[in-house]
Amino acid sequence: MNIDNIVFSLETKHPGEPEYLQAVKEVLTSIEDVYNQHPEFEKAKIIERLVEPDRIFTFKVPWVDDKGNVQINLGYRIQFNNAIGPYKGGIRFHASVNLSILKFLGFEQTFKNALTTLPMGGAKGGSDFSPRGKSDGEIMRFCQAFMLELWRHIGPDTDVPAGDIGVGGREVGYMYGMYKKLKQENTGTFTGKGLEFGGSLIRPEATGFGGLYFVKQMLATKDIDIKDKIIAVSGFGNVAWGAVTKATELGAKVVTLSGPDGYIYDPDGISGEKIDYMLDLRSSGNDVVEPYAEKFGVQFFPGKRPWEQKVDIALPCATQNELNEDDAQQLISNGVICVGEISNMGCRPEAIDLFIKNRIMYGPGKAVNAGGVATSGLEMTQNAMHINWSAEEVDNRLHQIMSDIHTQCVKYGTEEDGYVNYMKGANIAGFMKVAKAMMAQGIL
Repeated sequence: MNIDNIVFSLETKHPGEPEYLQAVKEVLTSIEDVYNQHPEFEKAKIIERLVEPDRIFTFKVPWVDDKGNVQINLGYRIQFNNAIGPYKGGIRFHASVNLSILKFLGFEQTFKNALTTLPMGGAKGGSDFSPRGKSDGEIMRFCQAFMLELWRHIGPDTDVPAGDIGVGGREVGYMYGMYKKLKQENTGTFTGKGLEFGGSLIRPEATGFGGLYFVKQMLATKDIDIKDKIIAVSGFGNVAWGAVTKATELGAKVVTLSGPDGYIYDPDGISGEKIDYMLDLRSSGNDVVEPYAEKFGVQFFPGKRPWEQKVDIALPCATQNELNEDDAQQLISNGVICVGEISNMGCRPEAIDLFIKNRIMYGPGKAVNAGGVATSGLEMTQNAMHINWSAEEVDNRLHQIMSDIHTQCVKYGTEEDGYVNYMKGANIAGFMKVAKAMMAQGIL
């Protein structure tokens, strides 16, 4: 496999898609040695087939705002790969949404879903519509208009969307309601649904919970206890909320949250009513964290990121490429021992290289944040069986899945000096499962 040739070919075909090309290059670099041990993969052009999505749907979404004005947004669904199961991946509503971001997310999702051991392929979708500042009525009308186009292409055994940035329980409910009306059937086509109509317990917290279970296992490989460790978290949405909740429950102290306006530093730790306030802040429609600083009398650092603080563990929980090389150097200088991406591709490649070079424990998003989609898979199972599991049962299954993912990463990522390269391990484990499934099913 010639990585440079493949990446150059993709750059030529898909100019202006940096996030997608970054994700592809990271995976190809990790799997190069293993891939070259399988000439049958080369003959079947597994890589060339795997890096391109099966299909992309792009559509306009016209809707009417509260003032009676017609608005037009773009909608997307990228069905990336279904070699091991129906397409599965979230829907993102944010002004930054474009093809590059959704292709990178769909590509990552393919390997992440493979790591869960559940039968799910990779997909992603979304729109450049932003829920911020919109009324419930406007969000409902947009979601219904979005689904008027998408419903033809999804189904419980075809493609199962979920939430993502800008898409929570409210948005999933509106989309699922419209899908159900159009399809005239009540199936588990969406995950992240309300508990009253097929949702799973602990799904909102699952990404953050799973991330902390994985980080705890990373630390355990070095006989380090997470208790009393100081943690920096970015973001303050569902993912960050789940991470802060579980970290606090495990005895660690989270001292930062962030938004596009900057970050807060709370040396006493974010716990109790402060965790509850994170949800209040999010549900208010704001995406800024300064109100937290005002309410609890802590420091606010406008326009900055939390990685300058001295912490033991750093957990990016916001968005892609949020931690750069300078941030990584600052964390290393301050003695960080572990970095876990609970956001998708939260670290820049240069930052990852620094962590690995300095033998810092680093967990990539496709492994660390797989708890969210794993619990979505468990929701699909419950829907198919027409039952509901208790929170304890879902949590136990989530624990086991994260443990299995960690085991795969250690198996494929342990280097000669004993250092576990989790990025390499996750990429190889996910790739091998998808590649073998593709080989078995012929040239499609």
